[in-house]
Amino acid sequence: AFKAAVLIQRWYRRYIARLEMRRRCTWRIFQSIEYACEQDQIKLHNFFSYLMDHFTPSSSKERDFISRMFVSGESFKEAELEKYCDYESMEVPDSYTGPHLSFPLLPDHATALLEAFKQKQQLHARYVLNLLHETRKHLKQLPNISHISTCYSEEVTVCGDLHGQLDDLFLIFYKNGLPSPSKSYVFNGDFVDRGKQSLEILIVLFTFLLIYPKEVHLNRGNHEDHMVNLRYGFAKEVMQKYKVHGKKILKMIQNVFCWLPLATLIDQKVLIIHGGISDTTDLDMLEKIQRNKFISVLRGKKRKESNRNVEIQEINGESKVEADSAGNEAAPSLSLEPRPAQAPSTANRLEFSRWVRQTVQEQIEWCRRLVDISESEEEELTYSSVVSLTDLDGPCWTCQEEWKQILDILWSDPMPQEGCRANTVRGGGCYFGPDVTGKILEKYNLQFLIRSHECKQEGYEFCHNRKVLTIFSASNYYEIGSNRGAYVKLGPDLVPHFVQYQANKTAHTLTMTQRQGFILALISRVEESAFRALREKLFAHTSALISTFKAYDKDNTGRITLSNWATAVESVLNLGLPWRMLRPQLVRSTADGMLEYKSWLDDLAMEQRSQEHIQSSLLEVIYRNRSNLETIFRIIDRDHSGLISFEEFHQTWKLFSSHMNIELTDDGINDLVRSIDFNKDGNIDFNEFLEAFRLVKQSQ
Repeated sequence: AFKAAVLIQRWYRRYIARLEMRRRCTWRIFQSIEYACEQDQIKLHNFFSYLMDHFTPSSSKERDFISRMFVSGESFKEAELEKYCDYESMEVPDSYTGPHLSFPLLPDHATALLEAFKQKQQLHARYVLNLLHETRKHLKQLPNISHISTCYSEEVTVCGDLHGQLDDLFLIFYKNGLPSPSKSYVFNGDFVDRGKQSLEILIVLFTFLLIYPKEVHLNRGNHEDHMVNLRYGFAKEVMQKYKVHGKKILKMIQNVFCWLPLATLIDQKVLIIHGGISDTTDLDMLEKIQRNKFISVLRGKKRKESNRNVEIQEINGESKVEADSAGNEAAPSLSLEPRPAQAPSTANRLEFSRWVRQTVQEQIEWCRRLVDISESEEEELTYSSVVSLTDLDGPCWTCQEEWKQILDILWSDPMPQEGCRANTVRGGGCYFGPDVTGKILEKYNLQFLIRSHECKQEGYEFCHNRKVLTIFSASNYYEIGSNRGAYVKLGPDLVPHFVQYQANKTAHTLTMTQRQGFILALISRVEESAFRALREKLFAHTSALISTFKAYDKDNTGRITLSNWATAVESVLNLGLPWRMLRPQLVRSTADGMLEYKSWLDDLAMEQRSQEHIQSSLLEVIYRNRSNLETIFRIIDRDHSGLISFEEFHQTWKLFSSHMNIELTDDGINDLVRSIDFNKDGNIDFNEFLEAFRLVKQSQ
């Protein structure tokens, strides 16, 4: 009996160990793909910045388009925003059966909202805009770092990322209670994106913020950013739910986000920030930054605005850069303006191009002197910056140090190694080690940091000798059963107490035996979902994989070793995954340890091929670039209508073709736009936009 018990125990431990290994591998796959996607977002932004730096508009129309699209026009003046988002002119019809709001808000309004959202009801656009208007007024009165004390409430509850998962917020309130004078909450950013009910979460949080302004505190996360929202679903969600007034709601939310506080300090001892810190983090500077200037941190590195209005005018077919005084007074420094030499004939394109570059460079140097930018700065004042200076009503240029302060606290992650280095995995922020944490804690006399930003399997995790706590509140983040959510409660002793949960309605109704089977089924489901995503990623890089495999296949046998397969796949995807361990799930076993890589890639293509008979190479390109193309489409679609005009399409393709060295005449672009406008409505939707890239790929 004793031997049997030991045997069963060994079998059970081995089984649990294998399950844990499967769980960790699955986790690594999900996280690697998520961070690679975030890296793509940064690269896309850098791509547009590069285009702006190397593209010279040939007409005022092109200049206006680019300035509106990629540089300026992000923010309204105060009066313009109020007029644009005028909610008082909207009437609520008698047929409306949803909740009603009146200001100032009362606890009953919050309760009614929660019940309405549980019943899948929608708040009328008038009330949404009114709520956003009042929230914005309140946030503008708050400091960059909120200071709260446990003396005024029994405890403070800190919640991490929610990412549009309303069920998790309901579960937190069910377990912990609603915000009240005796129950304070800190919500640590990333309220939106990925989930399907981001707007409802914002409405609930903003409602409680206005009812209990001293007990509810909101920090900004890296997803409270308009450029990020274009990629990860929040902008699309708002436009789908509010087709008539969605543009106004998005514009107001964009403005509200930039007024969110950057951090919260509990009892002057516990610092709560969304991402992390760096070796240059300065809380004193963070306190003084004009945070509303940073509508999108990804737009970053804004420079000081000139007190001159630099205009690029087209006169008789020749580009001329002129500086115009901001007022009618003549400035003494005006004489410093360089006078452009006589333009050569436009018939000699090479000579004319050199003249334009020289003239623009002279104006750049002049603008640098005007705005007092030193030659030693890392970033040059580029053409895009000169164009930006034309918008005197836009946000003032802020120094790179301030931008980096905000970028670091929103995007950074801790690492076990000492030091501080660039966060190349996400593409933004930095990795900070325990030594950096120790210095910041000592400098500001803090006990520990609370941050979010990273999904954790148990919902929370300590690191850096328990001096950094990560809290993540969105359960089932990657897939149902992938992770728990958690929140942490701090009393006057500042000792953290954790509550974990998993928002899954099915599991609560099962018996213990049924629950065990359910858990095993969940693990298999999560694992299959991860490998399906990984196979899609592999398929999207088919061409690069073939080239790399051929480098290992010196004799052109069509076969490589499994070890070389693992090395080649990592060199192409750069996901940092244990490919040898994952191989049995991705490659059928072979007796001689060799892989016929062409047939393996054909199998991948068969899995991914859609019902439409699209050529495999074209499908690969679309798989690899779909997220980027969708983000580009939404950037071009400034009014979020889901359609872009022929003119916007025309100017965008001129921008792309100049970068890709594709000779496309105006007539050629017009022919292309007419050929992809399948329904002949004079506009282009996203599917038609994809068709344009497919046609160009075919022609190449």
